[in-house]
Amino acid sequence: MTGLVDLAGRSAIVTGANQGLGFAIAQALLEAGANVLIMARDTVKLDRARQDLSFRARRGQDIHAVPGDISRPEDCAAAVDKAVSLFGGLTVLVNNAGVYGPIGRLEDVDWKEWEEAVRINLLGTALMCRAALPPMRARGYGKIINLSGGGATGPLPRFTAYAASKAAVVRLTETLAEEHRGDGIDVNAMAPGALNTRLLDQVIGTGPEKVGREFHTRALKQREEGGVPLEKGAALAAFLASAASDGITGRLVSAVWDDWERLPERRRELADSDVFTLRRIVPKDRGLKW
Repeated sequence: MTGLVDLAGRSAIVTGANQGLGFAIAQALLEAGANVLIMARDTVKLDRARQDLSFRARRGQDIHAVPGDISRPEDCAAAVDKAVSLFGGLTVLVNNAGVYGPIGRLEDVDWKEWEEAVRINLLGTALMCRAALPPMRARGYGKIINLSGGGATGPLPRFTAYAASKAAVVRLTETLAEEHRGDGIDVNAMAPGALNTRLLDQVIGTGPEKVGREFHTRALKQREEGGVPLEKGAALAAFLASAASDGITGRLVSAVWDDWERLPERRRELADSDVFTLRRIVPKDRGLKW
């Protein structure tokens, strides 16, 4: 898909980009022509990622790295300021950084770890948006892509911090889309599918007692079968970062289950509906008369 979108002249920040999906997204944006700044906490892995990505940059393209913690307002502001300084502006923000947080029943997990997961997944996403929106609004154009996941669309027992924070990210996405309707800024969330990343390793390593036997068995099967390729999520991110998705905003799009490549054809129909949004189901939605 990245070959079908053109990001030349666009500048992007990708958080949590020193490994896994974040690295794959940064690579996809770079290969589509964007200048990219990657951000993560682990400076050693971050520098290694920057070096790997630099080999994929074409003449005239820039790839930079800024260490930072998205749960710290000053780090978020510094990353955005750096991107604006280096690239002359900011077009795309991909909020990929996230954690599962503590695994287990709510009453059993460490509360500080629970708070920290929400601080990273939800507050970190909000802080990066808060820092990126002013330069995008000044430019009259921008693309914000927030990473959600399975925890946003259904109950996820024993992953309460993750599920609650990711559901909140989707509603944050919808709300920011409405706040900036007319500003030329599209804000969307994406679900990349079940990936074989460090988070899967964490689930398997935690064991069935805390994770739940059924979930642990599914995780083992996923590891054996390979999971969803990182390239699927990266391709969706590149699409949402491109002009092809202009006007598509306030949606949660699945890289695996949704026919997102054809969304531009359905732009008007999509805008007039609540498709790909979080909504309360009432009895009449299910044909019930109570």
